[in-house]
Amino acid sequence: MKICVIPARGGSKRIPMKNIQDFCGKPIIAWSIDTALKSNLFDKVVVTTDNAEIASVAKKYGAEVPFVRPADLSDDFSGTNAVVKHAIQWFISNGMNIDYACCLYATAPFVCSKYLEEGYRKLIRTQKSFAFSVTTFPFPIKRALRIKGDCVEPIWPENTMARSQDFEEAYHDAGQFYWGKANAFLDNKVLFSNKSIPVIIPRYLVQDIDSVEDWKRAELMFSALIARNEFQHF
Repeated sequence: MKICVIPARGGSKRIPMKNIQDFCGKPIIAWSIDTALKSNLFDKVVVTTDNAEIASVAKKYGAEVPFVRPADLSDDFSGTNAVVKHAIQWFISNGMNIDYACCLYATAPFVCSKYLEEGYRKLIRTQKSFAFSVTTFPFPIKRALRIKGDCVEPIWPENTMARSQDFEEAYHDAGQFYWGKANAFLDNKVLFSNKSIPVIIPRYLVQDIDSVEDWKRAELMFSALIARNEFQHF
């Protein structure tokens, strides 16, 4: 069995109840649920939450909420792996065998089914532990600066005169989805390691949403893509 696990706790601080705030016409979590359901990749699409209002919204848009997430997995320090592991263990304890799980973030409205499919295919083909979304940095990270008092200085001064095209391309976690073998989650395997394979997402489909500024930028990007007919979820 393949499950999609969407973490959505109720205690977000910077944007209260972020997971169900309206994003371009519907609760932001609904975009993730809709993409997961319409991808036809999963036997179950599950939202794990500690909040009754989030659970109600999740069910309205077609996800299952078969359990209440425990309080010790609902604070600011709870890691994604622990939350997914708990969901897998719940299904196993209820007599269901889980082969693969995909953690899909509730605040990932740009996620596309074709990249979810690519992640699953890569996981099967390579037999790695995980496959997850990454994207490129928009600027060479080896040219990064730091601010000390009123002064600016390069973190790596030796790169100041180097040409940007000579730097190795650098990537970061795109924060959309994490496919994994169920046993990899259960055994607490390390995600950022040679046991993982990347799924490269174009930068225009990536926006981390942690602040009000992030949210406004994401809505503008999303609306522009929809208006230009350049964005297909499915």
